[in-house]
Amino acid sequence: MKKIPLFLLVIGLVYGILGAEETQRRPMTVDDALNMIQIRNPLISPDGDWVFYSRSELDWDKNKRKTKYYMVSAQGGEPFQFIGEAGGSAFQFSPDGKFLSFRRTIDKFSQIFLMPTSGGEGIQLTKHKNSIGSYKWAPDSTQIFFVASEPRSKEEEKEYKAGNDAIFVDEGPNGQNQGSYRNLWVYDLKSKEETKLTDEKFLLGSFDVSPDKKQIIFTARTSNRRNDGYQSEIYLYDLEQKKKVRLTENNSPESSPLWSPDGKSFTYLAADDQEWLNRNSKLWLMDPAAKKHRLLSGKFEGSIRGATWTLDSHFLLFNGQQGTNSNLYRLEVVSGQVTQLTHVIGTMRVSGFSRNRDKMVYSFTDFDTPSDLYSSTVDSFQPVRLTEGNPWVEKELLLASMEVIRWPSKNGFEIEGLFHLPAGYKSGTRIPLMVNIHGGPAGCFGNSFRSIYHIYAGLGYASLSPNVRGSSGYTDKLREGNTVQSGDGIGKGDYWDLMNGVDFVIGKDQADPDFLALRGWSYGGILGGWTITQTDRFKSASIGAGVYDWTSEYGPGFNHDVRLWHIGGTPWENPQAWREQSALTFVNNVKTPTLLLHGINDPTDTEAQSMMFFVALKDIGKAPTRYIRFPREPHGFREPRHQRIRDVEEIKWMQKYVLGVDWDAPKRPLSKKAKEEAEEEKK
Repeated sequence: MKKIPLFLLVIGLVYGILGAEETQRRPMTVDDALNMIQIRNPLISPDGDWVFYSRSELDWDKNKRKTKYYMVSAQGGEPFQFIGEAGGSAFQFSPDGKFLSFRRTIDKFSQIFLMPTSGGEGIQLTKHKNSIGSYKWAPDSTQIFFVASEPRSKEEEKEYKAGNDAIFVDEGPNGQNQGSYRNLWVYDLKSKEETKLTDEKFLLGSFDVSPDKKQIIFTARTSNRRNDGYQSEIYLYDLEQKKKVRLTENNSPESSPLWSPDGKSFTYLAADDQEWLNRNSKLWLMDPAAKKHRLLSGKFEGSIRGATWTLDSHFLLFNGQQGTNSNLYRLEVVSGQVTQLTHVIGTMRVSGFSRNRDKMVYSFTDFDTPSDLYSSTVDSFQPVRLTEGNPWVEKELLLASMEVIRWPSKNGFEIEGLFHLPAGYKSGTRIPLMVNIHGGPAGCFGNSFRSIYHIYAGLGYASLSPNVRGSSGYTDKLREGNTVQSGDGIGKGDYWDLMNGVDFVIGKDQADPDFLALRGWSYGGILGGWTITQTDRFKSASIGAGVYDWTSEYGPGFNHDVRLWHIGGTPWENPQAWREQSALTFVNNVKTPTLLLHGINDPTDTEAQSMMFFVALKDIGKAPTRYIRFPREPHGFREPRHQRIRDVEEIKWMQKYVLGVDWDAPKRPLSKKAKEEAEEEKK
């Protein structure tokens, strides 16, 4: 008979003495996570009276999520379905509030549709020769401007279908895959005619239309090479003179240009105005007439998203993340002074404002609260709850507790992280520790609901989720902390940040040093793979979608950041560093039982990386290893059945090698359709 670890006996005792209300609840499962309703895509009408949103739920039989679209009063109340089963994407209210526009695929091409907000059916607006990409309404609601790829001619299309589809990599509009140039068009709602505005051999990115409709600002680049994002520049297009003027010329990728309501200037996002630096994005202001720009958000440390002008052009409203919390901020344009308008503990994301910027719709989530939608006035924060997607989570499940903790690390850095403990945890009890490593490396663990923490808590684990150096949402110093410019690099200081965090919670008598595990995806897989080559302290590891040999990933993967920041140089200029920062170089050190996971169609971190690491581990034979490849999956998994296999097999692996337990997931309950089919078979 296997010896049961002391902490499991303690946890069993703790669960046995929980209050009556808590004992009626149960631990969260992988299937609970899959079954959760997802509330997304909120928009608020220009008059601030209505909120549009999507609601998706799992369709297990069809192996996908089924989405429906609703409208609800901004004052709260009963929502009603607004879009039929055909659905759509890229929803927008027209500025006058009379229409809801969206994209829908017809005959293999994405076209723009309109639906009156007063009710009715969606009507196809455009019949473009190719799929329509991003689009924006003119301020007076009379036109829609859109980006579209250049279509093939009839002869080219005929040849392409016949098999003339060879890809000349990095030539013309091609990158690693077949590409096409993207230009700007406008559709006039009155004449029902579309007009091509630009006719260039470039890849047009984001754009905005001036308030008087006379000018358009946009970002574009001529090269489609995978690592050439820094070549994106800002252009001004004059609709009357039909010519463009280049406004920037640097090595920093600009994005998200946005005209001020008075039409005199515009803002955009960039980390720097000269180089592509590994820093948080900043807001910049440009006077297009003078071709002069200045930094606006220099007084804000953190991540900026979704900036919106106030109508007087004096202020900008934006979502700002500082540490693990996200809130709404206001920036005064003249002084650059930043005011925090909300002070929630959690993650708040404003997704839209009314025309007068006096009302807003936003999502909110924290560690034990799934995301839902709320409305409020802007100047006086008075939340009105609009949705309740998953009320059963709080009623039925035992959820983990969480605190934000901080610990000192090397080179004077203080690191912050999330620390989750099982429900009913007794202070001073040492329990198994799961270390989570985020993606990026410029990702960040925020105070938001993540099912996996609660699933592992239900199995008796504590979870540590450290925002190691390189994470966004903090200072530029922390963001640049894992670069060669700081004297560090990927897999160096960030590794010590992680290990110092482990020792910190062990020192608090909360984690058992003999029962440590780690898991990570993307950069989490990279740092996780590196970690198990540097220490044998972890009893088990699950690493997904990682890179383990930087030299062989040069070219196939995205590695501009590696060449520029995290290692420096190229494999032929700096071969020793490229080897010394690769986990594969030290794979012979691995003694940790390791599960590898990867999607076969991953274009970000190529799947061959996991195969190399797996074969090496198998050939060396020092520790158990397993590799699961997932057909059709890109970097982030899309298919529910694959998501379930991924999570269930990871838990099995952890339970076996951390606790010595043979664990099986509870059998997934049959769907209604499957039950009906089973009944029919019995008959």
